[in-house]
Amino acid sequence: MKSLQKSLVHAAVVAALLAAGFGSGVALAQDVKPAPVTGAAPAAVPADDPGKLVKTAAEGMLKDLDANRDAYRKDPTKVNALVDKWLLPHFDTAYSARLVLAKHWRDANEDQRKRFVNAFYQSLLRNYSGALADFTGDRMKFLPAQIDGDNATVRTEIKRSNGTLVQVNYLLRKTPEGWKAWDVNIEGISYVKSFREDFGAEIDQKGLDAVIQRIEKGGLPQAPGTADSKKTAGKT
Repeated sequence: MKSLQKSLVHAAVVAALLAAGFGSGVALAQDVKPAPVTGAAPAAVPADDPGKLVKTAAEGMLKDLDANRDAYRKDPTKVNALVDKWLLPHFDTAYSARLVLAKHWRDANEDQRKRFVNAFYQSLLRNYSGALADFTGDRMKFLPAQIDGDNATVRTEIKRSNGTLVQVNYLLRKTPEGWKAWDVNIEGISYVKSFREDFGAEIDQKGLDAVIQRIEKGGLPQAPGTADSKKTAGKT
């Protein structure tokens, strides 16, 4: 888990995950748009082109990071506002949250949905904001998007410190408001699916309230793709 937190590759994926499904408990539970972030408005992002949407949003956040790199390193929590500002508006938060909780979303009441989403979001922010503050644009390369009807995949490559490349793909779907991302796939591993398996197994064993309380107290969700995660997923 410690190595995961230090990985810039996984930090980039978590940045997208934060926006994809866990940006605002109220927005997710009530299917409403998140409130706008205060401060300078980001440049217009082309919602009709999935490739340009992801690229523009990512580059906008990285530009803001570069402009205030020292400040973000001193106080990594300030990165949270960048995630909300640049990424969150372009992700289908309600759709992703429902997929993660799956049958447990249907069984959960409104209060449980809000608490789960907010607790998970805050947990990810606490543990990955520091790594995001060190992520730089030269590590990320955008490849042509693949569009199939109302679904699209925006492919990117993330360069590790040792020079090796990791495939990170963003899955999007067309909505009345334009293209919205809902999942991130790293080297063939879907984060929505992995977290659904891990949380599903734990909720089946302990109940949703117990899992929510654990995360609210600072407990981490299982890291998708790790040995612990695979072990947990195998119990489903």
